[in-house]
Amino acid sequence: MTKSNNRESQYPIDPMFLDRWSPRAFTGEIIEEAQLLSLLDAAHWAPSSSNQQPWRFIYALKGSEQWQTFVGLLVDANQEWAANASALIFVVSRAFTGTAGSAETKPSYTHSFDAGTAWGYLALQARLSGFYAHGMGGIKHDEIRQTFAIPEGYRVEAGVAVGRLADKSVLSERNQAREFPSQRKPLSEVAFNGRFVAG
Repeated sequence: MTKSNNRESQYPIDPMFLDRWSPRAFTGEIIEEAQLLSLLDAAHWAPSSSNQQPWRFIYALKGSEQWQTFVGLLVDANQEWAANASALIFVVSRAFTGTAGSAETKPSYTHSFDAGTAWGYLALQARLSGFYAHGMGGIKHDEIRQTFAIPEGYRVEAGVAVGRLADKSVLSERNQAREFPSQRKPLSEVAFNGRFVAG
């Protein structure tokens, strides 16, 4: 059993898993590109089926000429707080194996699974580096595909906001009420010995 960050695990784990959470309150300070690339470097060392490494990361730093374009590719509810992040990232995965356009190309079953693992590595490295990362499903998937000319065979998975933690007073009232590390279901509701339980 481990306690940290107003969370408690049922079994002993490293506190970093409890310390990682997804805040919305960011300071808006500038991040150096090398700092962000350190997070992305950790992400790209994630395990990958047949070492296909299907993840792709498109990023912009706050203050860059691309920043407002990236913010505009989030749904309105996320634009409200993510505009104060230090970096925005879109995670894209390659949904096929083999050389594009060749006869050896076939669908990849695990591309989203692998890209999700890479995002998890990014989130943990962010926390270890003094930053926080907030993953977002609320992005404009089709507009992202068009904006970056992402071809068929690639899936726009999610967005990520990265920044340093600010006081929740920078958020709207609605988001202030949501600004705390979430809890998890009991392990017994998601892990089953020798059987499957729906729910």
